[in-house]
Amino acid sequence: MPTIESLLHSADLPDSPSARVDAEWLLAAALGKSTSYLRTWPEREVTPACAERFAADLARRRRGEPVAYILGRQGFWSLELEVAPDTLIPRPDTELLVETALRMLAATPSRVLDLGTGTGAIALALAAERPAWQVCGVDRIGAAVALAERNRLRLGLNNATFAVSDWFSALDGERFQLIVSNPPYIPASDPHLLQGDVRFEPQSALVAGQDGLDDIRAIIAQTPGHLQPGGWLLLEHGYDQAEAVRALLAARGFEATESRRDLGGHERISLGRLP
Repeated sequence: MPTIESLLHSADLPDSPSARVDAEWLLAAALGKSTSYLRTWPEREVTPACAERFAADLARRRRGEPVAYILGRQGFWSLELEVAPDTLIPRPDTELLVETALRMLAATPSRVLDLGTGTGAIALALAAERPAWQVCGVDRIGAAVALAERNRLRLGLNNATFAVSDWFSALDGERFQLIVSNPPYIPASDPHLLQGDVRFEPQSALVAGQDGLDDIRAIIAQTPGHLQPGGWLLLEHGYDQAEAVRALLAARGFEATESRRDLGGHERISLGRLP
């Protein structure tokens, strides 16, 4: 029988920028073990059934399918979340949105809204860190809302709720102290849409018109009707969109507008306060 090390050594993922890490995650899943187990016991033999599953998963990865979709899960913040092909895969850059949101309000009772919640990643991270907050996550895709609810139930976070809503369409009369969103912001002509993992992710969660700002414009336009005076709107956007987003916020009457940089040094989120 093959060993852990021999399977990892022979794993062929020529187009993956993280081939060894991908192979370790896939083999660990096939074995029902952690990646640290692989490194501790490289000489352990692998059963034919586990080796076959590993080979099948490697084949999927060679076709470009993201590891998160193959495994059905992805880590985000301090949480492990179920993911599925009808939702965007949570990314480390979005943790900046969570980190910033946690600094905008005290850890006292507040209503917080996550627009376009997808897996529920942002809403659940905020709910986990702030038990006194009531966090609502909405998405126009029913399957995404169902997935976010499954994540909520598994994590046991009773201060989060999820609902189907096209941005604010199902939230008439509701107001919040903080609104956050990681909306679609990629221009329709961006060549990266044909490359890498994003080929497998839902285009509706990625693309927002010719300049990538259609959904951000819609959110900024509608937010004042759902944000308490003095409340904050936080938006994730593309690495080169910060100036345009700040201008949109200012034009809609938001004050104290600014942008924050991610670990790569890019202005990744912008925010403003409603007077």
